[in-house]
Amino acid sequence: MSQRNIVLGVTGSIAAYKAADLASRLTQSDFSVYTVMTQSATKLVSPATFRALTGHPVAVEMFELSNPYSIEHVSLADLADVLVIAPATANTMAKLAHGIADDLLSCTALATRAPLVVAPAMHTGMWEHPATQDNAATLRRRGVRLVGPAVGRLASGGRGAGRMAPLEDIVDAVTATLGRDGGLAGRRVLVTAGGTREFIDPVRFLGNPSSGKMGYALAAAARDRGAEVTLISGPTALRRPAGIRVVEVVAADEMLGAVERELPGHDVLLMAAAVADFAAAKPATRKAKKEGAALQLELRRTKDILEAVRDVEVKVKVGFAAETDDLEKNARAKLAKKGLDFVVANPVGGTNSAFGSDENQAVFVDAEGTTPVPRLPKRALADLILDRVVGRLENA
Repeated sequence: MSQRNIVLGVTGSIAAYKAADLASRLTQSDFSVYTVMTQSATKLVSPATFRALTGHPVAVEMFELSNPYSIEHVSLADLADVLVIAPATANTMAKLAHGIADDLLSCTALATRAPLVVAPAMHTGMWEHPATQDNAATLRRRGVRLVGPAVGRLASGGRGAGRMAPLEDIVDAVTATLGRDGGLAGRRVLVTAGGTREFIDPVRFLGNPSSGKMGYALAAAARDRGAEVTLISGPTALRRPAGIRVVEVVAADEMLGAVERELPGHDVLLMAAAVADFAAAKPATRKAKKEGAALQLELRRTKDILEAVRDVEVKVKVGFAAETDDLEKNARAKLAKKGLDFVVANPVGGTNSAFGSDENQAVFVDAEGTTPVPRLPKRALADLILDRVVGRLENA
């Protein structure tokens, strides 16, 4: 996404102060951000704020001769790889829907051929008004990506729909929009993530330290390459990524059922979940007490998900192997036994364990050999994995 140009439109909603944080986050993600503000927005946040955060001049007036853009709305319209309007008032949405161009931002929106991402923010009554709902439907029909609004406390003191969407969701929408023609465009990708919980009584369970970060990074990276993504997730504290269908499960048997149900019709399976190999044979219906004899627990093996779906037609299947020893040997055995295209093998235990970390070290194992990968942020590793997936899809 480096060197891509984002034109950020800021309108006169009280949520305009959040747009400053959005501009900062986009800039820190290596986008070049160019801000266009309506006159109403400047009453709430100073243009100097956006200039300081982005390092670029801020455009407000249609005919500001000192501005570096010769004809501002044309220059900015041509410059944009994506136009983001956040926050977008009901007034601005009406202009977008009806082609009204009476200020710099609306002129830029009408002139650009870049995709639009719009984050509405207004009072609940304004959002729910039939006129605004019709305008929102018109924009969606034209291919505009609407993000939110969220439900919560409003500036008026009330509560309802109308808050600007979380900034993370808006950034997700921007990256997904920029990647919609990427190497996975038109492909369906199924990702599993997180650990499973196998309850031994109503309050205790067998589990593992998986945070789900690797699977979530894979899901987001696939979305940002244009894929339609389904994420089957065990329990995790992670934010549900925008633009991705999430199926929540708890136990290994539930994850197996979800994968069997969802997998047909997908092009790629990325099995990153840390699924429990064992579960309580007879979970107690009441909480086990500490008093009395020591607790004896009988375990049963859970069904192997990859073996269960081995015969389901999928163009690329990728498995993960978390090992404390014999990393490559165990990964190669898994590759052959489960009919995988390649295995991502991770060392676990000690200081290099991938569990719960923002980074991961891996070895790619396939029929051609092994490729060590140094310790990287999980999103960077996800991109390397998807590079391999795209290559296999192109050669299929």
